[in-house]
Amino acid sequence: MRIAVTYDNGEVFQHFGHTEQFKVYEVEGEKVVSSEVMGSNGSGHGALAGLLAGNDIDVLLCGGIGGGAMAALEENNITVIAGTSGNTDEVVEAYLRGELESSGVNCDHHGEGHTCGDHEDGGHCGHHEEHESEGGCGGCGSDESESSCGGGCGGCAGCHAEPDFEGQNVGKTVRAHYKGTFNDGTQFDSSYDRGEPLEFVCGAGMMIHGFDKAVAAMNVGDVIDIHLDPSEAYGEVDPSAFVTMKIEELPGSEDLTVGQQVYLQDYYGRPIPVKVTAKDDTQITFDANHEMAGKELNFKIELVEVL
Repeated sequence: MRIAVTYDNGEVFQHFGHTEQFKVYEVEGEKVVSSEVMGSNGSGHGALAGLLAGNDIDVLLCGGIGGGAMAALEENNITVIAGTSGNTDEVVEAYLRGELESSGVNCDHHGEGHTCGDHEDGGHCGHHEEHESEGGCGGCGSDESESSCGGGCGGCAGCHAEPDFEGQNVGKTVRAHYKGTFNDGTQFDSSYDRGEPLEFVCGAGMMIHGFDKAVAAMNVGDVIDIHLDPSEAYGEVDPSAFVTMKIEELPGSEDLTVGQQVYLQDYYGRPIPVKVTAKDDTQITFDANHEMAGKELNFKIELVEVL
């Protein structure tokens, strides 16, 4: 059996779609016989599932994960144990002892009630650095990740529902090149620049709605240009996604600065990517909206392959 764990400096990395490394364990007779660290090669949510399947992974242990990524992994017959945290070696041993239960899909960037308190060890602020480029469009992260868009215009919005559109590519794994720009022509991401098409399951909620819907009806070789309003992309800015807390109630927040991107945790210990928008001597305000919320986006899309 081969077990992969989202990995960052010895710990379980808390955002599956943005992990830059996996630690892979070879298990025989319920004992670990070897392990190695494997790079993700800048893959996004869908491509990560293919990467793990290609390396004969049987089980994935991770922190946060969205519905689209979960579906892609299950499609590749990979068992997912989500909601884990801590030292990766210890987490694997706990799994082999039968002590872990998966939280299931737990990526919810825009849910209400995000807080950092009421944990057994008290509230805390997770300083997991965001590696996402400014203006990137990675979803379920986008944080929530790589030095680019994370290989996808993925979003958690809608990732738990059946698609409300039809097309010959729905349910199929596709590979597409794209270039994303704002209305002023500024490019915020491009798979062409990375030299690798984006791979995802069309209609599985791994992509923002308008992008996914456009690809559903494309034929291999088609190149189209689309314009997406916020409702078809990352939604409007949600005022309820701003939260102000007392610094004294959030250990570690005293060191944060305005503009910094970090993770908070909700009541269930799930990672919530946020941005510091204001801070004074006693209070700090976080924004849990996706950084692309409220923005109109333009895409050139080229369907390269339907697998």
